[in-house]
Amino acid sequence: MSGRQNITSGAPWESIVGYCRAVRVGPHIAVTGTASVGANGEVVAAGDAYGQTRRCIDIIEKALNEAQADLRHVVRTRIFVTDISQWEAVGRAHAEAFADIKPATTMVEVSALIDPDMLVEIEADAIITD
Repeated sequence: MSGRQNITSGAPWESIVGYCRAVRVGPHIAVTGTASVGANGEVVAAGDAYGQTRRCIDIIEKALNEAQADLRHVVRTRIFVTDISQWEAVGRAHAEAFADIKPATTMVEVSALIDPDMLVEIEADAIITD
């Protein structure tokens, strides 16, 4: 694959803001900031940093699958949290998905995400090497 593949999620924000869930160019895949949302745009696992992290990773995995990749191709994650004191719950969920993969990662506290019930947002970069 040498062209550009845009992977959309169907979220209304994509057309409003002008982005898509992921972009694949050749072996490189960039997954946009992913929050814990359900099919109707509702926040999933409100108040639960662990649950929100799991949901973010599930959404990321689905986007990667649409780009013919999976979590083992992830080389970097960026985790944005609204309360850094929740780092252990977030880290536990991240480790459950990535313990054997061990991507480079960053976790930073931000003042807010787009919805006050959102506690976690995650970006991921992947490279298909096989």
